Amino acid sequence: MARQGDYKNFEATALFCPRCKMAMPVRKRLLLVLSEGEKYEYLCARCGCSVGDKIEKGAQGLHLTKGSPPVIIR
Repeated sequence: MARQGDYKNFEATALFCPRCKMAMPVRKRLLLVLSEGEKYEYLCARCGCSVGDKIEKGAQGLHLTKGSPPVIIR
């Protein structure tokens, strides 16, 4: 029997696309890094239409540290 934690993070491989009018394979794209996790968007692999999103709460956010400003080398 599977434990509860085994099904915590599902990855979509196909979702319904309103433009293509059928279930299509999807690509996952990082949208935002939030304090509660990373927000991803699912895009139709055929037409590029946004078909869903999700927030992965286990992800680590950005940590800003106080220090000297970055140096830009041209």
